[in-house]
Amino acid sequence: MTTKLHEQAKLILDKAAKDESLLDEVVSNPRVDDEIIGFHAQQAMEKLMKALLSAADAQYGRTQNLRVLMDLLANANFELPDSLQDIDALTPYGAQLRYETLPFNQPFTREEMRDKVRSLRSWVERHISAI
Repeated sequence: MTTKLHEQAKLILDKAAKDESLLDEVVSNPRVDDEIIGFHAQQAMEKLMKALLSAADAQYGRTQNLRVLMDLLANANFELPDSLQDIDALTPYGAQLRYETLPFNQPFTREEMRDKVRSLRSWVERHISAI
């Protein structure tokens, strides 16, 4: 991986870590709405996937759609493990949530969301270190 790609991937990983830090602080706080938890989980996942795409020098554009990012990873020969194949259900938390009420129930519990973000980070970091 070139230095520029490495720096970009690290920057994006660091930004994802900020969302993760917030999740750690509020995930068990009942005063924080589930939509806020979902938003930061979605943001962290989006950034983690973009970090790997950046490290692999794959184009990803300005999307917040987790399924699109998952497909781009698969096209770059990075197939997410089965345990993470449902994370695209968090996509509406990334953009739709900002302007309207979500029309469905939360697909994950707060702890499941946090665990999936941790799992995705571990998977992404393993792949980045192998590039």
